[in-house]
Amino acid sequence: MYSDYLLSSFGQVTATGLSGLLEGAVSHDKITRMLSGSTNNSKELWQEVKPLVRKYKNEAACLIFDDTLVSKPCTDENELIGWHWENQERKTAKSGNQKCDDALHGATGRTTC
Repeated sequence: MYSDYLLSSFGQVTATGLSGLLEGAVSHDKITRMLSGSTNNSKELWQEVKPLVRKYKNEAACLIFDDTLVSKPCTDENELIGWHWENQERKTAKSGNQKCDDALHGATGRTTC
């Protein structure tokens, strides 16, 4: 989620700004703690999202992950921006790989990117 926020922002980015976009659903303090933590791994991620997944778990719901490339031809390469293969263009292009998940598809009727 934080990397998507960085990729889609045009100005200054802050934990407070992300919290505001999420309408306070995640506090800026929680975002700051997550970013300053020394370890971020799959186990910690699952512990964070498990309550939400379990809340909407039902027979009609499924977990879907997709990614899309956001063209960034004028941005310097960094941890988020690099060269990726573009299937439609049949060539590599400088872009950010934005993960998009509809983890609660069928349960909430909305997609989160």
